[in-house]
Amino acid sequence: MLYAWLKIFHIVFVMSWFAGLFYLPRIFVNLAQETEASVQQRLILMANRLYRFMHILAVPAIGFGLALWLLIGFKGGWIHIKLTLVLLALAYHLFCGKLLKKFSLNRNTHPHVCYRWFNEIPVILMLAITALVVIKPFSS
Repeated sequence: MLYAWLKIFHIVFVMSWFAGLFYLPRIFVNLAQETEASVQQRLILMANRLYRFMHILAVPAIGFGLALWLLIGFKGGWIHIKLTLVLLALAYHLFCGKLLKKFSLNRNTHPHVCYRWFNEIPVILMLAITALVVIKPFSS
């Protein structure tokens, strides 16, 4: 029963964290296109709040994931690939923070098209992570 509850909470927090990872770069697209200062400030405020909330969601997502990992053990090569992808998702999260800081300082140098492509990275990460969890390739 413990395993089931850990898995439920892990899934819910991961979904919530990834919702932020999907939406924050979309705000970057709008920021890169916007020319009116008052609208930019409102978008930066929204982005800052979302980024802080994403931190709150990422911590339990990772914590419940680690608890599951410790509970079921280190079985199969797929888990190492999954953990690598999770680390990439964390790096993406932190990089979003750096980009947000640049927007806050009015130092963005990238066009909106760049952020449209950047916005696809968490989708690919989530698809790959989900496929690994469901298929479990390289299992012994």
